[in-house]
Amino acid sequence: QAAKVACKQIGKSYIFNTEGPNHFDCSGLTMYAWAQVGVTYLRHYTQWQYEDTKRVTRDQLQPGDLVFFYSDHHHVGMYVGNGWMVDAPHTGDVVRMHQISNGPVSGYGRPRY
Repeated sequence: QAAKVACKQIGKSYIFNTEGPNHFDCSGLTMYAWAQVGVTYLRHYTQWQYEDTKRVTRDQLQPGDLVFFYSDHHHVGMYVGNGWMVDAPHTGDVVRMHQISNGPVSGYGRPRY
């Protein structure tokens, strides 16, 4: 359900340090989507979301899992299935979908619900 909420945000603009409902940054999007389905403990910072989630492998990914990028986990997106994720990429861009293989993945996390 969280992945469906995140996908409904496609096309909304990226603005740093925002968590919706009209604008998002990457961790704001994942936090917002999970909060809409009752998971409210995710914090608004990628490293904290990495700490807030259970580690899973790529083979274990399910829609709604979080995909972290770069060694310091400074970007996060939400897995939607078949190697695709939705995220709020960066200033000047919008929430969109792309393949998770397009970046340096540093880990995967599953919110506890």
